[in-house]
Parts: sequence; structure tokens; C-alpha cells
Amino acid sequence: MTKPVPTPFSGYQKVVVAMLAFLQFAVILDFMLMSPLGAVIMPALNIGPKQFGLVVSAYAFSAGASGLLTAGFADRFDRKKLLLFFYTGFILGTLWCGLAQSFESLLAARIVTGLFGGVIGSVVLAIATDLFAAQQRGRVMGLIQTAFAASQVLGIPAGIYLSSHWNWHIPFVAMAAFGLTGGLLVAWKLQPVNSHLGKPQEHSAWMHLFHTVTERRYLLAFATTALLTTGGFMLMPFSSAYVVNNLGIDLHHLPTVYLVTGLCTIFVGPMVGKAADALGKFRVFLFGTALTITMVLVYTHLGPTSLVVLIIVNTVLFIGIFSRMIPFQAMMASVPAQTQRGSFNAISASIQQLSGGLASVVAGHIVTQSATGRLQNFDVVGFVVVGTSLVGLALLWRLNRNTLAAPPQQAAA
Repeated sequence: MTKPVPTPFSGYQKVVVAMLAFLQFAVILDFMLMSPLGAVIMPALNIGPKQFGLVVSAYAFSAGASGLLTAGFADRFDRKKLLLFFYTGFILGTLWCGLAQSFESLLAARIVTGLFGGVIGSVVLAIATDLFAAQQRGRVMGLIQTAFAASQVLGIPAGIYLSSHWNWHIPFVAMAAFGLTGGLLVAWKLQPVNSHLGKPQEHSAWMHLFHTVTERRYLLAFATTALLTTGGFMLMPFSSAYVVNNLGIDLHHLPTVYLVTGLCTIFVGPMVGKAADALGKFRVFLFGTALTITMVLVYTHLGPTSLVVLIIVNTVLFIGIFSRMIPFQAMMASVPAQTQRGSFNAISASIQQLSGGLASVVAGHIVTQSATGRLQNFDVVGFVVVGTSLVGLALLWRLNRNTLAAPPQQAAA
């Protein structure tokens, strides 16, 4: 079989990738901030792992509900306008998080932030799929997902620094101000993304949603997305408390862990994207899954350890996660028809958030905290993540074999 020839990006496409990566950076950082700040927020608000897990899952559940509510309308508007609407609400919700003074207020703020932020990722993916050919999407997803690493390199260490020198409110306020500048840049530079509006559309938004949800070749993709989401939502919310209380790493050293890990994965992300386009997306995904499973087992069974060992383990773990996440998103981009990309991505994001929220709640009930602050049963969470990863791999193998080979059919108007 002839290998696909990589198609170079145009000047405008490079600008678009940079803007989409920034938006992903903002949304991911909003979620990522909760993990390192968990060790500060829990004692500050006098809450335990169950309540903190609820705060994390509240964002996920509201984001999931928002995705379902907007899925029927997602393909009826210019994607740029849709993106800016939800991004504005997301920035306001993040500012509210920074002003929250109680558990109840923070919970409400996370719900509002999730209602808007949960849709942004799906619109970003729809725009990326509309503006880039299939031969470019591995590299596009690799660059966009580099925002995940950038949130570690820039955002998380800065968040920990600000919270340790002032309080946990300051990182959210600073992020809202920083995110506002990015939104203004997108409003100025991004051209309308409305080519899908010139194609036949269904008259009823609800029937559009129904046909997307019941499309057989989409169901397997949705199920795979649900399973692959559990890892981040089960491990990340409690990672800072686990590192500090179980592994014996000082809280002031956490920025170093995230900084080194992020720097390494910033370089790995684009390389994974290029490998996915050159070697095959499923092959790279298979490698990423094997590496992720191995490192999850190592990470969740660590005892008191040195900073250097933790950095190595954490870095390799995230390399595995990136090697799985980037080719998976590139594969999913080829599944829906153009007139269903908005609704498909919105539903997929909704399922991702709902399953992630459920995973966070489950993890909050599995993990307990002793009187000394040590987290217990964290290794059980690791076994659950390994199990869902294996089932997700099997489903994606079937999807890759039976579904992705068939060209997507246009939905009937």
C-alpha cells in the first residue's frame, strides 16, 4: 500500500492551528488547574476527596449536558460564531471560579464553566476537520494537543506558584484575563467557517440530533470515547495529593514535575502527529495504549520516591497518553459526514464529559484519605484505568477495521 504524501500547511492554516491550539490550551488548563490546586483547595475549603471529586465532576456533567443540548444546532451556524459564543461564557465562568469563597460557590462556578467550556473542544475539532485534509489531521491534532503539554509547562507551574504565594483564587483570575486576549485574537483573525451551511440540512434540529445519535457507525466511536476518557478523570484530580501525601514530594517541587513533563511532551506531541500520518494512526495508538497501561501500573504502585524518579515516570506516562490521544482524535475526525461534524463532535464531547464525570465520582468513592492525609486504594483506580483501556483498544480495533474504511455518507436532508 502506498504511503500518503504529507500535504504542507498554507500560511493561513498555520495561523488557524496556532489559534485552535491556544483555545485548547485555555480549556485544558481550566481542567488541569484543579488537579495541582487540589492539595491547596481541599484544606482551604475544608473539604475531602469526595467533595473535591464532586467539584471536578460537576464541570464534566454540566459540559456533557451542554453538548447534548447544542448537538442538534451545532451544524446550523458559522462555526466561528458558535466558538466565540461559548468561549465568552467559558471565560466568565473561569472568573467566577476565581471569585468563589465557599464549596457551594465553587461548585456552581464549575457547573457554569462546564456548560460553556464543554462545547469548545468539539467546535475546535469540527473547524480543524473542515479546514484540513485527512493527510494533515495527524499533524494538526498533534499540534493542537501540544496545548495539553503547554498547560503543564506554562500554566500549572504558574498556577501553583501563584497559589502558594497568594491563594488558590489568583490562578483562575489570571487565566480569565489571559484567555480573554486569545478570544479577541480569534475574533480578529479567524475567517468564517461556514462551508457546511451550503449543503443540505435537516429541517428539524431534533431529527438532526436523533439521526446522529442513532447512526450505527457512530455508536462504536461514542462507546470508545467513553472508555478512553476514564483515565484522566480518575487519576488527574487526585495526582497532586497522591504525589505530596503518598510519594513524599514537597508541594513546592510540584511545579518542577509538571514543568519537565510538559517540556518533554511539547516536543513529543508534533512527533506523534507526524508518526500517525506516516506510519498509520491505529499502529501509533496501539503503541500508546501499551505504554500507557505499563506506566499507569507503575505510577499507581509507587511508594515514597525521589523527585527524579517521579519526573521520569510521569514523563513516560504522558508520552504514552499523547501517543494514544492524538491518533485517536485524528481517526475520529474521519468518521462523521461534513454536515454532521458539529453534532457528532458535540455528542462525542458530551459523552466524554459525562463518562469522565462518572469516572471522577467513582474514583472519589474508591480513594479514601487517612488521618495522616495519605490516599488509600489509589492502586485500585489504576487497575480500573487499565481495564477500560483494554476494552477501548478492542473497540477501536473493530471501528478501524469495519467502519473507518467506508467513506462517510451524507445525512439525508
